[in-house]
Amino acid sequence: MPQWSGYLNLILEGAVVTVELTVMGSLLALVMAFLGGLGRLSRSAWVRALATVYIEFFRGTSIFVQLFWAYFVLPLLGVSLTPLQAGVLALGLNVGAYGAEVVRGAIQSIGREQHEACVALNLTRWQCLRHVIVPQAFVIMLPTFGNNAIELLKGTAVVSLISLTDLTFQAQVVRAQTGSTALPFLTILVIYFAIAAAISLGVRALERHLTRGLDGVRT
Repeated sequence: MPQWSGYLNLILEGAVVTVELTVMGSLLALVMAFLGGLGRLSRSAWVRALATVYIEFFRGTSIFVQLFWAYFVLPLLGVSLTPLQAGVLALGLNVGAYGAEVVRGAIQSIGREQHEACVALNLTRWQCLRHVIVPQAFVIMLPTFGNNAIELLKGTAVVSLISLTDLTFQAQVVRAQTGSTALPFLTILVIYFAIAAAISLGVRALERHLTRGLDGVRT
């Protein structure tokens, strides 16, 4: 049992890395989702084209390939990244591409009367988006953003391929040292589920908070 407590500490160290990847990757994904989504709605054909290329490229290629490019190919171009940085970059850009379509769809779902009200108030397009449209659309985006964050969490397992000591990597280390497969992987299964549950609860709490007072606005 004392020996297993040491292995448990090893897995918990991996959990810290996984949480770091999830938090930083989600922040990058959120930024890219809004850039991509708003880019798809831009009046500029060049901006729309650039946003479309980003979204289709990262949705249409494998996260494994993207991760290997970030860690092994970018250094050949003069951009060296640590395993953590490469993992955050690949995960954030990949999930952000999916989130961009969520942003676009949510903004387009806001009723035309909201846009007309902005015109009546003489708001600029940016002011309309910032103060009227996006606050309402963000509530619509939240459930899918929560799902995307959980998908990103599960996707962090791929970083073990570049020797980043996340949960999956540490479980493999414990399995190699002990010969036991069930116990370490059952442990990380529970940890992944606990983190995912925390994300779900956090998103639901935020959604409840933001929807207060919005029902009247929407109707």
